[in-house]
Amino acid sequence: MLEQKLNLSAKDILEKEFKTSMRGYKPEDVDKFLDVIIKDYETFFSVIDELQQENMRLKKQAEETPRRAAAPQTAGTTNFDILKRLSNLEKHVFGNKLYD
Repeated sequence: MLEQKLNLSAKDILEKEFKTSMRGYKPEDVDKFLDVIIKDYETFFSVIDELQQENMRLKKQAEETPRRAAAPQTAGTTNFDILKRLSNLEKHVFGNKLYD
């Protein structure tokens, strides 16, 4: 995917040949500079790969998080259960005095 967006790869830079002329650059200097560029490209690809893996891991984690949060809500008690327990507690504490 990333390789399709770039014009050059590390291999393209490594294999590039320049024509020499009378007043051209020193081939050794050009080669040294291209070596630095190649190392940068390799570093960029490595960092991009790591970030893409982390991004996929975080997306997967984000997809799973709502599922874990939703599960306890379905296992909870309903309002009817709470009212029934409260009524039973009142009967136990106050007895039949509430209904007299």
